[in-house]
Amino acid sequence: MLELAILGLLKEQELHGYELKKRLGETLGPLSSVSFGSLYPALNRLEAAGAVKAVEANAGGAPVPMTGSLGGELAAFRARRATTSRGGRARKVYGITERGERLFDELLAAESQGGEDDRSFNLKLAFARHLPPEARIGLFERRRAHLVERLAQARTSVRAGRERLDSYTRSLVEHSTETTERDISWLDQLIAAERQEDTTS
Repeated sequence: MLELAILGLLKEQELHGYELKKRLGETLGPLSSVSFGSLYPALNRLEAAGAVKAVEANAGGAPVPMTGSLGGELAAFRARRATTSRGGRARKVYGITERGERLFDELLAAESQGGEDDRSFNLKLAFARHLPPEARIGLFERRRAHLVERLAQARTSVRAGRERLDSYTRSLVEHSTETTERDISWLDQLIAAERQEDTTS
């Protein structure tokens, strides 16, 4: 899942490690807590697989390009200084390769075993714009089927154990059930919108 998120972000733009970690937190949610200890090994695996390339921005103190515009050259100089760490070494900037583009497409389109779990679905939804319409509909329909099954199981459990549940536990289960029902309704709207878009395009 982390590899998919990294490739998805690098598909949009090249990023250095700190910015990539920040963007991963925004994409995966505040509870994801992606650490540098997990980020850099994942980057190394992707680099070894040829899916990610690493370059050193302005390595070796490359000269500021002569643009003929004092303002442009000053902006380039400031950008170079901003990418350089205290030790004088430029930060590594990561970008996606053609192989990485193919791997991203495969990971995004792959069906999860046992249905889409919450985090996997949310991540794929964040990059769903890169899927063709029929694949997006398939993603939403698989998620809907998973939630319908989850809802049926929850209702069965509540009926079977209603006498044993105190009011707080029963309230929590009911809240969870209502949330699942709203998610199913939301997915119905997404599926309908995709099908409508498909017929008008």
